[in-house]
Amino acid sequence: MPDLDDRTRSDVPESGRNRLLRALRTPSRNQVVVAVLLALVAFAAVVQVRSTEADDTYAGYRDEDLIAVLDGLAGTSQRARAEIERLESTRDQLASDSADQRTALQQAQSEADTLAILAGLVPVRGPGVRITISEVTAPVNADTVVDMVQSLRVAGAEAIQVNGQVRLVAQSAFTDVVGGLEVDGQVLAAPYVFDVIGPPSALTNAMTILEGPRVDLQDEGAEVEITELASIDIEAVADPVEPDFARPQDAQ
Repeated sequence: MPDLDDRTRSDVPESGRNRLLRALRTPSRNQVVVAVLLALVAFAAVVQVRSTEADDTYAGYRDEDLIAVLDGLAGTSQRARAEIERLESTRDQLASDSADQRTALQQAQSEADTLAILAGLVPVRGPGVRITISEVTAPVNADTVVDMVQSLRVAGAEAIQVNGQVRLVAQSAFTDVVGGLEVDGQVLAAPYVFDVIGPPSALTNAMTILEGPRVDLQDEGAEVEITELASIDIEAVADPVEPDFARPQDAQ
């Protein structure tokens, strides 16, 4: 049988202080959730207060002060845009100058290559004709060969080689010697083989026209054979000639 004192203590209502202490010592699940939500609300309130304080930089400014600030910002923005435009213009100018420089260099290189070909300083390849002159009844005359070379040049010959040894240039000379022809200091013997790079049909026509080089050579007792070729290799090169008197003119 329970003691009277125990029944009396269990029937006595629990005070609010005791309930609070018991809840703190052993919180329920709902109480934990409520506590977490209260903590989040408090954190959000602190962040909002700080943001409001940070955004209040100009809160105490007068209207005139705010207008001055806005004018200053507008001027700074305008100067920034002007600087950007200046830098973009400089960039475009540099790109244009670089393109012009590359074009000038390419043009100069092309001209240098052309001059090197015409001066006979480099090997070349291209379409053209091969002219073989064989002596039948008499030696070939140097003057007749010079006339033939001039006719070929007028017809568009860009490079000429004789017997695979001599590259003909503007200063080339032919001389009659015993045993053949002297070309630029080298003695060559018949048959004379001229490799000529240029438009094949035009070169052939230059050789075969009435009273042209082939007729003149045949009249002297030679036999002339002309063959058009899709590709001819000219390997002989001429030594560069230093002028004795001519000098480049100074730039103005």
